[in-house]
Amino acid sequence: MRTTVMRPLSFMILLGWLAACTESTPQQIAENSLTPKVLVIGIDGIRPDVLMDVTTPNLDKLAAEGFLTNRAMTGYPSVSGPGWSSMLNGVWPNKHGVTDNSFKGERYSDFPDFLTRIETIHPELETFAVADWAPLGRSDEGRPTISDMVDFKHILNGYEMGWAEADTKSVQLALEQLETSNPDALFVYLGNPDEVSHKHSSIGAEYRDAIALADQHVGLLVKAIQDRGTYAKEDWLILSSTDHGRRLDGGHGGNSEEERTIYFLAHGPSVVNRESYQDSTFIVDIAVTALTHLKIQIDPSWQLDGKPVGIR
Repeated sequence: MRTTVMRPLSFMILLGWLAACTESTPQQIAENSLTPKVLVIGIDGIRPDVLMDVTTPNLDKLAAEGFLTNRAMTGYPSVSGPGWSSMLNGVWPNKHGVTDNSFKGERYSDFPDFLTRIETIHPELETFAVADWAPLGRSDEGRPTISDMVDFKHILNGYEMGWAEADTKSVQLALEQLETSNPDALFVYLGNPDEVSHKHSSIGAEYRDAIALADQHVGLLVKAIQDRGTYAKEDWLILSSTDHGRRLDGGHGGNSEEERTIYFLAHGPSVVNRESYQDSTFIVDIAVTALTHLKIQIDPSWQLDGKPVGIR
């Protein structure tokens, strides 16, 4: 039998390799064996200081267990068209081309939404989107913000249905998807708070009640995830944010701090809470964070402006 003699240098290399293999903690090893999934909950027009003042037990629990900053920033102009485009696409208006709610000048073919990127790279993954602000999913001219490549896309009309009712229906559709299918990435839009604030031209009681109702919807979505039979084998990242803040009179669109300051929340086994994120988080980070969590490598040629925030 041939005897192998290990030279000192080879032995040291082997020791270094073995040490590297044992650096991961049991928790990290367990997390890496889970299937990554992501839910993005977008709640329109939320002013962070009001959110902090409203009783929102479901968002509070997610924040306490994860990461929350109420000092994130959206772009300018601080209106929904460019805001949601930046959140979903991961780039600023100078790239995606949307500068108002007409969506004219969109360049979504060059900078698609994160669900469409998922479908392009990993078509085997199941994607889902629901929104009751119709321009996000339908367009008479050009491409919609959320493309038709998404596996399951439901577009409702909050103006026709009533915004509270439309949000409820949107959540019901998402719940059905979580209960009966195997989605990997979901986007759920809730429009009622923004519309209530505009209707009453304030950030008063009606607006606060709408935020509290949105929190109840968040609770239903979280419960549906946790009730999944496969939940123990899944690594769910829940992200929630908004497209813009607002003034005391309920308006927005300008470049003021109250109009551009937003919240950013991340929750899940892969989330880390770092103080450095508090003042360096932007709306464009959401799409990149979602893609990164799903193990999709960000290609520099995509020219994305965001970065992953709040995850390992």
